[in-house]
This record gives sequence, structure tokens and C-alpha cells, in this order.
Amino acid sequence: MLAVRETTASYPKPRLLDRVREAIRARHYSRRTEKAYVGWIRRYIFFHGKRHPAEMGAPEVARFLTSLATDSRVAASTQNQALNALLFLYRVVLEVDLPWLDDVVRARRPEYLPTVLTRDEVRRVLERLQGTPRLIVLLLYGAGLRLLECAQLRIKDVDFAANQLVVRSGKGAKDRVTMLPSAAKARLLEQIEAVRRQHSVDLEAGAGWVAVPDALARKYPNAGRELGWQWVFPATRHYVDGLTGQRRRHHLHESVVQRGVKEALRQAGVFKHASCHTFRHSFATHLLEDGHDIRTVQELLGHRDVSTTMIYTHVLNRGPSAVRSPADRLFDA
Repeated sequence: MLAVRETTASYPKPRLLDRVREAIRARHYSRRTEKAYVGWIRRYIFFHGKRHPAEMGAPEVARFLTSLATDSRVAASTQNQALNALLFLYRVVLEVDLPWLDDVVRARRPEYLPTVLTRDEVRRVLERLQGTPRLIVLLLYGAGLRLLECAQLRIKDVDFAANQLVVRSGKGAKDRVTMLPSAAKARLLEQIEAVRRQHSVDLEAGAGWVAVPDALARKYPNAGRELGWQWVFPATRHYVDGLTGQRRRHHLHESVVQRGVKEALRQAGVFKHASCHTFRHSFATHLLEDGHDIRTVQELLGHRDVSTTMIYTHVLNRGPSAVRSPADRLFDA
């Protein structure tokens, strides 16, 4: 009996952050969510002088979130992410229900209109991009993709026959189908052929793996080496996965495209506060300008509520509902 007790005592209880990671992975949250939640929980612990969260509760959570809004002046979305991380910690990991946090000072969520490029501005920016960044931006504008959605495209999700792209596990963990613009088809075919050649070389070198969903990896252990699961836009270097020892390629890092777009905007003389996401805004606005139904645009964008899509109607400058300024009528003949 004593030996059993000694054996049990030799296995220490997992550290708190390791328990958080295990709980997140058990629920199949993304690696980005895991990194963000662990980061906020660590920051919360340090904010309160390295006290263990089990010794704290709603007052300490409220003080931390209020400090984010009043001292750090973070955006409302940032404060909400921190709140979600702490709720996950207490409810899922520590199994403690926090009372409603009425005393939290909320960061103000500004109401703003999305920046939209004109068609000429989109054309000028694209003309100053080359190679993979140009193709990705063409898909952001031509299919309404988010940058990460485009970077995470797999070969199997490109349907040339139906002119469709399948977006897997987009925002809100939803799949959706959007259009494959004809302007991108030829270049996309070349890109996939280049990936096929690169994948063959990787396989011969004992690599050729990519990350796949955990359930699929268990059911089909070799799925991560199949061509269909390869990234359309792979990274240039391999890495070794710490859990499996597989030599993998990650998808292209978003910063490569972000830097290219920033420089292209400068060269094109576009001085709007624009980014990669601006091309998605422009996609939606230009479709509405062309008379397409707002419900269709909602589905293409993957918005849960049409009210989110409605914001693009506020930036339209023409169409049957456009209002003409009285100043424009002063000098009518």
C-alpha cells in the first residue's frame, strides 16, 4: 500500500497553464486561441503579484479588466478576448462560476465605417504586387476572403470545375463556399502545380507533412502527407513538430503579404488607412454597387447576421437609393 502511495506521489499535478492548454486542445480550439488565452491568463496572474487564480475571484477579474480599459486603453475586442480567457480558466479549468461582472469598466467600442478602395485603386495596388502576394490579394478582393482564410487554403478546397473555394473553419468555426474569380484561375493552377512538385521533393527527403485536424490524424494517420491536404500557399521552410516529430511545412505567414500590401499602397499613391482586410471590404461594397442581393453577399462573406453586412450599404456612393447633395443642384442648368 505504501508503494502505491509513493508511486502516486511521484506524479506531480500538472501546472495550471498546462491544464489550460490541455482543456483548450480537448475542445479543438485553434492554436491561436490557445496562445491568446494562455497569454491573458499569465498576464492576469502577474497583474495580481503571481497569486494563484484559485485564490482570487470576480473582484480580481474585474480589477484586471478595468485596468485594461482605463490604464492600457485597449480596444473593446481586446478586453473581450481577455474576459473570455478568464471565463474559460474559471469555468472550465478551475470549475468555478464567476458572478456577473457588473463593476467592470468596459472599453468603448468605436463605431466606424470600413475603409473601401475604388476599383481603380485596387487595380493600381495589384499592378505593384508580384508573385504570391499578388495572387493572395487577388483572392482577397475577388473572393472576399480574410487573409488567414486565404493562407490556410488547402489544395482539396479549390474547385476549378465549379469555380468555387471552400473556406474551412472560418471565423466562428464555420465552413462556407465562395467564388473562385476567373482572373485568378490560371495563376492558381500554376501555384498548385508548383506545390505538387515541391511536395514530391519533400516526400523524397522524408518530409512532406502538414498539420491536419486531430480527429482526422487519428483516423487517417497518413492524411498529412497527401497532396490534397497540402497548403496552397506553403512556407518556404520546414519545421519539426514537437509532438509527432514530423517534418512539416506551415502555411505562408500573413506578414509576408501584409508587408507587400503596405509597400504597394505607398507606391500606388493610395493614402487611405488600408490593409489586407480592406480588399474584403471592397469586395462586398463593389458587389452591392453592382446590384447583387445583400443576402448573397452575406453568404459569400460568411456573416452570421445580415446586420453585419448592412454596414457596407453605408459606404455606397451611388445606386437607386443614393442621395444627391443640394450643393450639386445649385448650378444645374
